[in-house]
Amino acid sequence: MFEQLGLIGCGLMGGSFALALKKAGLVKRVVGYSKSPSTTERARQMGVIDVEAPSALLAVSGADLVLLAVPVSATEATFKAIRHLLNNNTLVMDVGSTKRDVIDAARRVLKDQVGVFVPAHPITGKELSGVEHADAELYTGRQVILTPIERTLTTQLDKAQQVWTALGCHVKQMSPEAHDAAYAAVSHLPHMIAFALMNAINNQPQSQQFLSLAGPGFRDFTRIAASDPSVWRDILTSNREELIAQSRHFQRALQAFENAISAGNPDALESLIEQASSSRAHWRMSAIKPQN
Repeated sequence: MFEQLGLIGCGLMGGSFALALKKAGLVKRVVGYSKSPSTTERARQMGVIDVEAPSALLAVSGADLVLLAVPVSATEATFKAIRHLLNNNTLVMDVGSTKRDVIDAARRVLKDQVGVFVPAHPITGKELSGVEHADAELYTGRQVILTPIERTLTTQLDKAQQVWTALGCHVKQMSPEAHDAAYAAVSHLPHMIAFALMNAINNQPQSQQFLSLAGPGFRDFTRIAASDPSVWRDILTSNREELIAQSRHFQRALQAFENAISAGNPDALESLIEQASSSRAHWRMSAIKPQN
């Protein structure tokens, strides 16, 4: 049981975390701060937070648990705003989709206190942002990746593991470098492709006609293109090196399809499709197995 959650960023991710903690009986009080006062007020009206704080620093005052649910580009400024009230009994986490840049910011700002910070990435979300979409079940059954560094305090890492587990999450640990490489491939690149596909269609004169004929497959494939632009601008920029590397892998794979089609080689085309189909079927079967 935590005495107080200091929630910085009362949107979808932060709001859902607060609701989940409350539902599980893991926190007595939630004090929230958002850059937009109307967001903080709405969060209080919805019961996501109990008290509105006028600043990030005051949201942290008295908190033994702090969650940064802000865009990754705002992480360093947020650390600077709260560092004076952190101590070794405070567990600080984030929910950012990139980790090396967040950890670099923590090292620069928190210095000797960096051990209280446990970087976290819950593998969940919605295309719709905002506290009005906060959901106490958002994290249930989802993976959460923790990326501790050499100076992370064991006590804080254990607390982080326990709190996410108590929310019904499957918790894994990996290095920040391995995390960013993996999620460039399975999250950041797919989002970029979805954005690019929508733009490619929209830039054609017949775009509206094309889109009016689209079916469920197109809907499912492009769902993530509706994601928050500012959030994904920051993510794609923050993980640029790994993302560009994955983009080049994708371009080579796409070129192989174009070559087979241009050459009128149905056997080569079928082989490429079979590779993808078999891989996807195997992943689907393994993904539905219970996780430890």
